[in-house]
Amino acid sequence: MSAIALLIGLGPLLGWGLFPTVSAKFGGKPTNQIFGATLGTLIFAFIYLLISGNNMPTGTKFLLSLLSGAGWSFGQIMSFKSFKLIGSSRVMPITTALQLIVTALWGVFALGNWQGTSNRIIGFIALIVIIIGATMTAWQEHSDAQSSTNLKKAVGLLLIGVIGYWLYSAAPQAAQINGKEAFLPQALGMFLTALIYCLINVKNNNIFKQKESYLQIISGFFFAFAALTYLISAQPNMNGLATGFVLSQTSVVLATLTGIYFLHENKTNKELIITILGLVFIIAAATTTAFL
Repeated sequence: MSAIALLIGLGPLLGWGLFPTVSAKFGGKPTNQIFGATLGTLIFAFIYLLISGNNMPTGTKFLLSLLSGAGWSFGQIMSFKSFKLIGSSRVMPITTALQLIVTALWGVFALGNWQGTSNRIIGFIALIVIIIGATMTAWQEHSDAQSSTNLKKAVGLLLIGVIGYWLYSAAPQAAQINGKEAFLPQALGMFLTALIYCLINVKNNNIFKQKESYLQIISGFFFAFAALTYLISAQPNMNGLATGFVLSQTSVVLATLTGIYFLHENKTNKELIITILGLVFIIAAATTTAFL
């Protein structure tokens, strides 16, 4: 692995790792956050298309890429709602774990991954470890009725939202499209879905007149940077799909720790230790599934 490949592979660590924290810092409601983040992603993707000279896909490839972006927006709206309930430091490990599980199961049952009995046994054990790790990160030493209720609501939202994240990864596979060519239509699908969601809620909250919505464009740049560097990292002449995937998953560590230290989502010493152990479990299990 070259130094350049490694640096590109760590792009998602910074982009996806800082995205939830930056978004939370700029504030606003989930409508502000999803509008600004998707607008920032669309601007970034459009500039990349102009610079790269890639062709805009058409037909089925365009529609499935659009659907992919719409799925991400739906999943991210659920995540933003969950941030308000339990904070990003608890949401990110849970949503990462859910995405890993759903993506792995899709790969096994739809794409024929994990060939052989031994690989499937190891893979399903890894998924159980991921669930255990996510549970550890959400553990609270002194839990009250309200925090337990909020956690249940957040997990429910994330379980619904993971359907969108599954579409985000599965639709381009169905289209058999190069990720870099799908980047702009994905971003367009993200923005259009966010726009529709915000228009539906405009009577209760007109986010188009609020500065938080436009500050969130910066958070969108972080997401778009991560998405693009992951696509480049996963290319065979860079880090390859397996290594690129593992490097990208390290973002959950940064997202969780920055949520704790910069957003002051306080944890007791025991909670912090168990959270770190849970993150180790998630990363180790994700690494295992990537190389099966």
